Amino acid sequence: MDAVDEHALPGLGRFSGLVRSVRTPEFAGITFHEVLARSALNQVSAQSAIMPGAWTINPYRGCQHGCVYCFARPTHSYLDLDVGTDFDTQIVVKINIVDRLRQELGRLGDRVGGVNLGTNTDPYQRAEGRYRLMPGIIWTLAEHGKPVSILTKGTLLQRDLDLLADVARRVPVSLAVSIAMYDDAIRDSVEPHTPTTKARLGLVRAIRDHGFDCTVLAMPVLPYLTDSVDHLDTALRRLSEAGATDLHVGALHLKPGVREWYYGWIERTRPDLLPRYKALYRRGSYAPKDYREALTAKVAPLRRRYGFDRPGRRQLIVPAPAATVDPQAPLF
Repeated sequence: MDAVDEHALPGLGRFSGLVRSVRTPEFAGITFHEVLARSALNQVSAQSAIMPGAWTINPYRGCQHGCVYCFARPTHSYLDLDVGTDFDTQIVVKINIVDRLRQELGRLGDRVGGVNLGTNTDPYQRAEGRYRLMPGIIWTLAEHGKPVSILTKGTLLQRDLDLLADVARRVPVSLAVSIAMYDDAIRDSVEPHTPTTKARLGLVRAIRDHGFDCTVLAMPVLPYLTDSVDHLDTALRRLSEAGATDLHVGALHLKPGVREWYYGWIERTRPDLLPRYKALYRRGSYAPKDYREALTAKVAPLRRRYGFDRPGRRQLIVPAPAATVDPQAPLF
């Protein structure tokens, strides 16, 4: 089990388990690399500016959504894979993650607080329809009394809403959906394999119908493409109509590796904007402070107009009693 697999992907030759590469007709162009992961839980560094000390789970590495701007792309370089096409098509699947999670929670106990899913690659990307790892993860966290937080672009989350409603009677559950693009042509180009904006707005409604608050991350805002007042107004209006209870808006972040891939997309689709992007991000990964302040100023009156600053908007709807859901039972 600890032998080196000479036929494994670069970087995956040494694992305390087997590596198998799988291709199936229903996932044309995608290779799944099934691995026996050494661990399920990750603890974010205490020095992190965003989630210091938080616990996360990533059942997949790489993501089929193909978002050009995805900040997680550089993680594929750790496997000697490229941050571009490989990240979209070479998907690592931790097939033993539920067993590992159960073992680690038993050992770590109260050291683990709430657990976040979707902070790196999407746990409800299309691969989840094949591997069905999330029901077991959710159930195991609930059994150990751990709050569950999920962020996704994947409408496959709707499959597990009954399970989550049941789990919410045991532990706190927080759900968030990422919906940044409200121009279909831009979305088709920059997020080519994600569910449509309309479908994700339907997911927000389904989450609300199951009694949950639903936070929406309307980010990244793409400078010169989706930062107009008209686009932002459309975004907040449609989110309000869908029932979103909280909203976060933020500008594009271009870390090294992601920046080059994104600039390549800009050069192919909007070459006129490439010099402006290079000027805007010349000093680092974040948009300049004056750009971010201007974006906040654009969004502020829209937040008020559509009620996102209204006291009490975040109000959990208590779900009706539901039967206990068996995580091993067919969900679709």
